[in-house]
Amino acid sequence: MSNNRQPTTVAHAITVDVEDWFHVCGAEQAVGELSGQGRVLHTTSLVLDLLRSCGVRGTFFVLGSVASRHPELTPLIAEAGHELASHGWSHRLVTELSPQEFADELLRTADLLEQQTGKRPVGFRAPRWSLSRQATPWAFEILARQGYRYDSSLTPLALIGDPAGSRLPHRIATAAGALWEIPPLVTATPLGNLPTGGGWGFRFFPSAMIRHSLQVYQRQGGPGVLFIHPRELDPDGPRLRLGLLREFATYGPKRSAAGRLATLMRSFSFRPLGEQVTMWQTAS
Repeated sequence: MSNNRQPTTVAHAITVDVEDWFHVCGAEQAVGELSGQGRVLHTTSLVLDLLRSCGVRGTFFVLGSVASRHPELTPLIAEAGHELASHGWSHRLVTELSPQEFADELLRTADLLEQQTGKRPVGFRAPRWSLSRQATPWAFEILARQGYRYDSSLTPLALIGDPAGSRLPHRIATAAGALWEIPPLVTATPLGNLPTGGGWGFRFFPSAMIRHSLQVYQRQGGPGVLFIHPRELDPDGPRLRLGLLREFATYGPKRSAAGRLATLMRSFSFRPLGEQVTMWQTAS
């Protein structure tokens, strides 16, 4: 199903899942109740300011419902030179959608992003890494059929992904064409892969570990894909009451990701995922 030939041109990637503080899979009731208390405009502006200060362009996986509620947001992202990609529409897990519902969400989001910015997304990331070769094999063909060129949803982590999955970019063949699959950065250890590329792990594990992991990816043909949510630059912002463990897994420690992220952006080269895929396809 996949071609394991690795890319040779390496730069890392900063990716942003553009969703609000209350977008938590399994807590959809809260979205309707709290939609009037959103902070995504403010927190995404913090991300844009940080990337601008470091001279880095990233990839923003935008939730369609957020783009619909805040139509001024995607033009701000595009005008700053960043890539717009799709995060679906509803923030429901792909495993909870039928193939037709998934296709409809993709199309609805892509149409809206193109209407707002003039550019149609070519990349996709599923909420909570919920694509799976085992559970949703049909999703990859739907992506390719709708013109997507890459996906960044398969995480090589236990519980939420396939710990035996590839850590590096690879191609997935479908009846509608091939997709690049670009997993998020993890740190390989004798005890298994650690979630150092984003979320709670990015702020919890030692910064030296993350730096070393990026260097390893660079030697192996990377890129190392870092991911953040805008709320991670707003550590004192509101949080849903989810229980101690789930709340920590969702929101992470109460410290901003900005300082650590800025240090890495000044130490390594980064480019948007869509541009990286174009380079790979040109070279193939």
